[in-house]
Amino acid sequence: MKKKFKAILTLGILSALSLSLLTGCGGKSAKAGSAGEVYVYNWGEYIDESVIKEFEEETGIKVVYDLFETNEEMYPVIEAGGVKYDAVCPSDYMIQKMAENNLLAEINFDNVPNVKEIDPKYMEMSKSFDPENKYSVPYCWGTVGILYNTSMVSPEDAPTKWSDLWNDKFKDNILMQDSVRDAFMVALKSKGYSMNTTDGNEIKEAKDLLIQQKPLVQAYVIDQVRDKMIGGEAAVGVIYSGEMLYIQNEVKDLNLDYSLEYVIPEEGTNLWLDSWVIPANAPNKENAEKWIDFLSRPDIAKKNFEYITYATPNKGAFNLLDPELKNNKALFPDEDALKNSEVYQYLGNDVDSVYNEAWKEVKSN
Repeated sequence: MKKKFKAILTLGILSALSLSLLTGCGGKSAKAGSAGEVYVYNWGEYIDESVIKEFEEETGIKVVYDLFETNEEMYPVIEAGGVKYDAVCPSDYMIQKMAENNLLAEINFDNVPNVKEIDPKYMEMSKSFDPENKYSVPYCWGTVGILYNTSMVSPEDAPTKWSDLWNDKFKDNILMQDSVRDAFMVALKSKGYSMNTTDGNEIKEAKDLLIQQKPLVQAYVIDQVRDKMIGGEAAVGVIYSGEMLYIQNEVKDLNLDYSLEYVIPEEGTNLWLDSWVIPANAPNKENAEKWIDFLSRPDIAKKNFEYITYATPNKGAFNLLDPELKNNKALFPDEDALKNSEVYQYLGNDVDSVYNEAWKEVKSN
């Protein structure tokens, strides 16, 4: 399971490591007398490559950079420990799982002075999965919402709630996320339940609701939502807010005769955080802390935001943005719009199995 468009390029662990060792991420070989290396494990298309080069030039530390596609792909690699990474960027619930299984090292924040640039509200949000803020530093955040095409959806049918995704008028025109937690989040929230519920009856209700919705669904997809919606192939789709800046720019550049509007549903949604952590077996912990500190510097965080378009939790970077971006409510919604929203939590292997079995039933019906 995973969300966003980030997973463009995925390399096998061994082949990626071999390639990185030969070339470095930016094609820059280590200089004599360098300060060592830092092994980074991140999503595809989730950093501006010029930032990697800047870090190497400023610190003398060579970056060995590998990619993963999902949290679930990343976790067993860290757990097995065969390939040791220094800095990894998982999502909220997976950070909780890693911490609970003693896979993370406490960060020495004396080496990360730029943590002061992270808006305190995101450090507070992090406490839902990192209660003492010991293991993680926020990198990107966002929401999940509904994107709709104004030429295919009449004003009176414009979605405002998750429950609108059961409107018969959208038959064969709905794009749902092909992800167990994201799909169940939509159904659970539409029923007024927590997306982190462990109640078997509530999970069953959500499963039955998703099965009921299936005749209306055109496809269960992940990365394709963005391009299908831009191409006018569907009326509504469940999408991550980080796609919105790209989508808005494409609609403008293509001179489309319709707009694509993003809505955070009234019932609340997934408020997600991706954060940097350091594995317990990291061979270059201090270099990892330098890496995290560098990425938390406002000018670097701004540059990253402009490349990956996912909202930055860095208040210094936010203050450097143009007013048009600061006021983009799809990317930076008002707090009132986030009412009833939640951060995913790790629910344990037993509950995960319940969700996975229920999802199999949805997909097989």
